[in-house]
Amino acid sequence: MIKVEPRLETNWAWTTGAFTVAVVAGFAVSGLLVATSGADVFKAFSALFQGAFGSFKAITASLVKATPLILTGLATVVAFRAQIWNIGQEGQLYAGAMAAYLGSLILAGLPSVILIGGIVIFGVVGGALLGALAGVLKTRFRVSEIISTVMLNYLVVYLLSYLLAGGPWTEIGETVSYHQSAPVPEAAHLPLLMAGSKLHIGFLFAIVVAVACTILLEKTPLGFEIRALGFNPTALRSRGTDVSRTIVLVMAISGGIAAVAGLSELFGVGHRLRGDYLFGLGYTGIIIGMIGGLRPGGTVLAGLFFGGLESGALYMKILSGVPSALVPAIEGIILLFVLMAGVISRFRLVRVQNNG
Repeated sequence: MIKVEPRLETNWAWTTGAFTVAVVAGFAVSGLLVATSGADVFKAFSALFQGAFGSFKAITASLVKATPLILTGLATVVAFRAQIWNIGQEGQLYAGAMAAYLGSLILAGLPSVILIGGIVIFGVVGGALLGALAGVLKTRFRVSEIISTVMLNYLVVYLLSYLLAGGPWTEIGETVSYHQSAPVPEAAHLPLLMAGSKLHIGFLFAIVVAVACTILLEKTPLGFEIRALGFNPTALRSRGTDVSRTIVLVMAISGGIAAVAGLSELFGVGHRLRGDYLFGLGYTGIIIGMIGGLRPGGTVLAGLFFGGLESGALYMKILSGVPSALVPAIEGIILLFVLMAGVISRFRLVRVQNNG
């Protein structure tokens, strides 16, 4: 008799094999889908790889795409390791971008280094406050963090819509108004890491945050509390820990990390506040964190993979003639297989002797 049971420890060989098979299977099924459209499968996937990693320009573009996914994925890791189901990365990302934009208006005219530093502080505080609000609602009023964070997502997006659709941040042209802000000053642009590319310092932020999250979760007393809160909050409370304080702090940290993704996209990529290029990054980050096994290192790898996939998909559509509708379908198929691998890697098959 075969029994399925959860693994107590990660088996890296099994996990690596599961994800490798998942990626191959995902591309195989995607190839069948591409073939039904009449496009050349080999040409399509060659273009996908070329667009993702085929040149210096492609690699840096993939890293730019991966930056917000890594950051929102890390925000997921911090919260979910404590068994706090923060679904508010989307709203916290928007809040970070909005607070950072407000900071750029208040601090306009200051030297670039001070201006950028102030923008980062404003953004992180904005996301952290939104995350902490959900934590307070959970600890003081027993409101499920799933419900509160989803509702706060909508509130933040609607607030942004008001500010940009005829509100005080709307860019006004000679005859029309636009659903966007005026461009941020050049002094507020995040510095580029490499000349001749669009790779900005936000990617470095993502790597630093990943290292900081690893140290936080594995080497600090707060990290112990976060992990203990995920395993047994009752025992943690009996130990004398203020669990409510820990929950609010975890939500604030998670919100602050997601906010870095928002301000990085605004001041590193878009250079003006709009809702469209931020849409979906927070929700995707939840998936990235889960695929990464709720580990900072795994989240970075997952973010890099899907950043490359996102960057290469556009190249594939242009060069191989794959219908535009198939591009998100291919991404979804590969994502589905990778998610399945994530589940499989957490379980094992055990032969149980039937004594009857």
